[in-house]
Amino acid sequence: MDETAVAPVAAIEVLRSETMPLEGLDCPDCAASLEKAVGAMPGVARARLNYTAATLWVEYAPTLVDRGRIVGTVHEAGLGVKESEAAANERADRQGTGRLSRLARHPKGVATTLSGLLVATGFLLSVLRVPAPAPQIVFALGVATGGYFTARRALFALRSRQLDMNVLMTAAVLGAMAIGEWTEAASVVFLFSLANALESYTMDRTRRSIRSLLELGPKEATLLRDGEQLKLPVEQIAVNDLVLIRPGERIPTDGVVVSGSSTVDQAPITGESVPVERGVGQDVFAGTINQQGSLEVRASRTYSDNTLSRIIHMVEEAQAQKAPSQQFVDSFARYYTPFVIVLAAGIALVPPAFFGASFDDWFYRALVLLIIACPCALVISTPVSIASAIATASRNGVLFKGGAYLEAVGSIRVVAFDKTGTLTMGRPEVTDVVAVNGYDRQELLAVAASLEARSEHPMAQAILRRAEEDGVEVRAVRDFMALPGLGAEGRVDGVGYFVGNARLVRERLGAGTALPDVVDKLRGEGKTVVMLGRDDRLMGMLAAADRLRAESRDAVSALHRTGVEHVVLLTGDNQRTAEAIASEVGADGYQAELLPEDKKGAVDALLERYGRVVMVGDGVNDAPALARSTVGIAMGAAGTDTALETADVALMGDDLSRLPYLIGLSRRTVATIKQNVALSIVVKVLFVALASAGLANLWMAVLADMGTSLVVIANGMRLLSRRD
Repeated sequence: MDETAVAPVAAIEVLRSETMPLEGLDCPDCAASLEKAVGAMPGVARARLNYTAATLWVEYAPTLVDRGRIVGTVHEAGLGVKESEAAANERADRQGTGRLSRLARHPKGVATTLSGLLVATGFLLSVLRVPAPAPQIVFALGVATGGYFTARRALFALRSRQLDMNVLMTAAVLGAMAIGEWTEAASVVFLFSLANALESYTMDRTRRSIRSLLELGPKEATLLRDGEQLKLPVEQIAVNDLVLIRPGERIPTDGVVVSGSSTVDQAPITGESVPVERGVGQDVFAGTINQQGSLEVRASRTYSDNTLSRIIHMVEEAQAQKAPSQQFVDSFARYYTPFVIVLAAGIALVPPAFFGASFDDWFYRALVLLIIACPCALVISTPVSIASAIATASRNGVLFKGGAYLEAVGSIRVVAFDKTGTLTMGRPEVTDVVAVNGYDRQELLAVAASLEARSEHPMAQAILRRAEEDGVEVRAVRDFMALPGLGAEGRVDGVGYFVGNARLVRERLGAGTALPDVVDKLRGEGKTVVMLGRDDRLMGMLAAADRLRAESRDAVSALHRTGVEHVVLLTGDNQRTAEAIASEVGADGYQAELLPEDKKGAVDALLERYGRVVMVGDGVNDAPALARSTVGIAMGAAGTDTALETADVALMGDDLSRLPYLIGLSRRTVATIKQNVALSIVVKVLFVALASAGLANLWMAVLADMGTSLVVIANGMRLLSRRD
């Protein structure tokens, strides 16, 4: 639902915001009426109702309106506000667990059942030809029982100046009774009540699937404090607390492992199908599952700020935002319903007034048309599909910030990639160790690692990692000196060495020193080359490259197969490296040596040429390009604030293979929405024609309207079962 504009609240008021989970929300019209009514309350700054998630978000001034009055308005609308788990348990204990107490918790179900029994009794009395007014009294009781909640909602809608399904249904039933159609009136009330119950059941299934995200995190955690193990609610975990996670338990907080090692199933957060090894110094995320060993984790975030909580918040926000198709449907419905009401009035009045037709006959046709008028199925067709797709994507390690981005991804013609940290791992690794002039590779690596041990440069770290992997000993260095822009020098085992770039080599060995042909070859492959020498000779060189992600090449190939016309690499790296990476992954083009603002300019040019562009980056230096693109997709979202804040879509597991999945999901979602909208409109048009021709009755209209609603909900829910 849209945010409701209300009378301004004084700027000096301190506003409080709250999200209230609702009970009994089973029709979009009721949602619109409640949102409008709450938004119009004095002291309420804004109100937004999310029908799909069944939540009401309210921002209000506590000095002008208290929470109780807002909850009271919800109750007036025939809905409820869910209690906390503790309050619900306390109430259940107070009321007991007997049959009557259980029935009292489901008043609408009880009313529907009684209405059905009374309608069946009325039919039996009619068949047995019991004289009036006995059948009429029984039917009237059936109408009163089954129609109580509908009439209550209708009155609330009228006070909120809304014409919703409940108003139209109540008017139709009263009209039917006015012309003596007691059987029709009672049947319609029962069928409408039953259809609402079925729709409520199917919507609750959808909401439970979406809310299953909330169950990913445990409610309690074992904290290690002062040598004791304390079981506390996860909300009480503080930063730097030590948390014990036993085998099989869900990890309750984001943190760093300080003791133990285990495999962790990260699928609930990142979508990774294979568990990952986690040991001392490595990060773990809330909601993931510890599989084998015990872990002690130092909390790095509080409960409200951990990765799982931020995912849930993003999903809720995404469900609340309307996609373009939903905005169109809502706009269409605003004009459609009044038009049909005017048409119904014309059908009821014009033929009897101008053509001498039977008033009762044409009035009845108008009543049928009133029931058909409400576009429930049409209005609900889009949000259910969008919410289901967003929930499915989140379980597959992909987060959307709104339905608009979900819809847009499927129509993308060009995808632009950042290189470092996106197509590549973002960390250089030594790929080649080449010794010359008779020196040994191991000796070359040992001396280079010894000199680089004091450097924080990424290339130095890559050499040290390679030395550790090869089991090479790092030795003590004397007289070490860093040479800015060149490299470094020092003495190892009493011998002087230097390590650095070609300029340093020529300074030490002479300006005319010829470099081995292998240097040009390595550079041509897009690698960074560091050279090591001593005295008057070159010992060899080490080459490093930022390795491609294992899935990069397959992801680009899959994008082409989905119909993406152009895949381009946008990088700040040099031309040779850009060309090598673009060729290796199968990109259609590249642009190199780009600053962040240059990347934004490149995206502008792509937008002008192709219309819509997806930009995939790491969410930090790519922020301008991500923001400018039609849809910005961030890598490294698990635990990364910048990625979640910058992008429209976040890949929690750094998995580029999710990109073709996103496009496929988007296209399936749009196709489902089109199916739902088409079915809703066809059924409406058909029954408007049948009602105008006198070929439809009231109970047929109810079945058609609510049946279509159930079908579109079920069709949208199919997206929940898709796991790729």
